[in-house]
Amino acid sequence: MLFDPGLVQVYTGNGKGKTTAALGLSLRVCGHGGKVAFIQFMKGWDFYGEIAGLKLLQGVRHERTGTADYVNRGSESEVDRSEAAKGVSLALECLSSGSYDLVVLDEINVAVDYGMVDPEEVAQAIIGRPRHVEVVLTGRAAPKAFLDLADLVTEMREVRHPYSKGIRSRRGADF
Repeated sequence: MLFDPGLVQVYTGNGKGKTTAALGLSLRVCGHGGKVAFIQFMKGWDFYGEIAGLKLLQGVRHERTGTADYVNRGSESEVDRSEAAKGVSLALECLSSGSYDLVVLDEINVAVDYGMVDPEEVAQAIIGRPRHVEVVLTGRAAPKAFLDLADLVTEMREVRHPYSKGIRSRRGADF
């Protein structure tokens, strides 16, 4: 066990870097011999660099939920909802097991914002987790239930973004 107590961290806001920060913390935990569960919501695409990168780290369980299609707010499909429910089930399992030092729920804030995840169900699992489990919740529009639980809230704020200059997402830097 690395943490006593494990804290709750929220990385939110409209700026870039939320998943990247969670990946950095995961790397640090692994560097100390810890175990990480990294569960991604709404990320079914196969081209994310972290998919291959997380495989290189010992002690990481990486689970992805979602489809390869972009989900538009208000147009969520039954498959999108089913994938979100799968993510919640995985999250509840990992949070309660006590097997992990760190549980990352990547983009769960967005899944909540889109109405596909009940924040109270996840909040109760966080409250009931073993004392040593650190939790990170990422994504824009963090719900009040998560903010209220958090020991650390970091808001990524966009000041300037290359998209405004017409620069597209770059492999290795943005995905």
